[in-house]
Amino acid sequence: MTVRNLKKYKPVEFQATIPGSKTGGSIRQRLVRLFLIDKLRSPVGIILLIGAAAIIAAGTAKIGLPFGILLLVGIGVLPLLNGIVNYPKFGIILQLIMAYFLFVLGRIGVPGPIGTLMDGIQALLLLGLFIRVKENGNDWEYFKNPITTVLLIWLIYNILEFGNPFAESRMAWMYTIRTVAIVLLGYFVHIYSIRSVSYVRTLLKLWLFMSLIAALYAYKQEYIGFSDAEEAYLHSDPAIASLLFIAGHWRKFSTFSDPVSFSYNMVMPTILCICLIAGKMKLWKKLILVLLAGLYMSSMLFSGTRGANVLLPAALVLFAILNYSKKVLIFTCIAAVFLVILINIPTGNPNIQRFQTAFRPNNDDSYILRKRNQKRIQPYILTHPMGGGLGATGDWGKKFAPGSMLASFPPDSGYIRVAVEEGWVGLFLFCLMMFTILKRGINNYYQMQDPELKTYCLAMTLIVFAYNIANFPQEALVQYPSNVFFYLEVALIEITFRLDQTKQKETAPIQSFNTSTV
Repeated sequence: MTVRNLKKYKPVEFQATIPGSKTGGSIRQRLVRLFLIDKLRSPVGIILLIGAAAIIAAGTAKIGLPFGILLLVGIGVLPLLNGIVNYPKFGIILQLIMAYFLFVLGRIGVPGPIGTLMDGIQALLLLGLFIRVKENGNDWEYFKNPITTVLLIWLIYNILEFGNPFAESRMAWMYTIRTVAIVLLGYFVHIYSIRSVSYVRTLLKLWLFMSLIAALYAYKQEYIGFSDAEEAYLHSDPAIASLLFIAGHWRKFSTFSDPVSFSYNMVMPTILCICLIAGKMKLWKKLILVLLAGLYMSSMLFSGTRGANVLLPAALVLFAILNYSKKVLIFTCIAAVFLVILINIPTGNPNIQRFQTAFRPNNDDSYILRKRNQKRIQPYILTHPMGGGLGATGDWGKKFAPGSMLASFPPDSGYIRVAVEEGWVGLFLFCLMMFTILKRGINNYYQMQDPELKTYCLAMTLIVFAYNIANFPQEALVQYPSNVFFYLEVALIEITFRLDQTKQKETAPIQSFNTSTV
């Protein structure tokens, strides 16, 4: 080709579009254009710089050094807030870690209302969710399932409880709605943000690792002793000692708020370990899971919570029914024999003795007292369809309505609390919600084909079932981290099913092609 021919060709111009370089667009694109492309060299940027300079000058003049320290802290917090809003995977992991070790912060002396941190993280995750949904053209397809429907009904009913004519205090509602219904919104964040099997594995590994830390710390409390901060807490109120010091032995609570929450959060990862062991996995991984399950359950005994002792056997019964096979039947029989021996074996160990009493409730004075209280409150439940209002019982009832009848009533059960505070209508809706979740989990399990995803779905279904059993003798779903993890587990029932269906659609064309070529 000659030079003359080359002159005939015109040079090709390539254009690259930088996200946010065009006018308009989403909020995120506008921020990218303002800070990264225009670099604040615009009327809006100049106004922001002048405003920031004025604030810094006024703050330094009036407050001095503390303002500068707060400003530096604020500059460090901004990337964290951005990470929670724009990177939901990071935000979800941060929320789970915070929920798990929330009470540790309070015991080591972190000032301020620590629970507000969880509300803030939840709000930022929801903000990020709305932004992503809007950017994706208001695509709500991920939320269309029966579980979402019943959760929305339950959420709306709890909001309507604010207008309950029988409620003694609206302030009690304000404080209770956070842990009863607001944490439910985490389900929508999870169902939309978790879209890969690898991330599901990451969350489950994180959960098992945090549970390991909690179990080891309980061993530390049992054999080495409490820390100075924990000793101060135990002796700060005689009521605490009356609940936690039984038969000359302190009940252990590890990193959690109380022994009940600790025990339940040891049983649930144990159920996960058992389901993973039953699945297809390398032998060395199964051995690690066996070790973890044994560590979780043995540390659970330090809590002295009898209600937790029946959860694993109950979950194993449902596990044997749903996953019936010769191998599972043999394992179940061995576990049943071991349980019978453990219940009846003579022992001087106070932890095992308290474990044994869980299977003889009719000989337990506290169980008999709870039955009497439940019988006594039944007329009130029947005559109050919406109950006495959220927060009418327990600590919030004593604080905001100290003279009311319900303030002095000990619910001692999640179901009884719902019935008393939200009436028989609320109890019906709560049971409907749990039934729908379990039904959906069982149906999804039998429709799925991927072995790994089926195992995860089965584990989450069994954990939800165990929480339902746990909610009868105690309040299992109102305390951190159980309330946060519960809605993650509910979301994973749908997420694993969705991932499995997507995988089936991807492999279907390949299978049909192979069949046609044959």
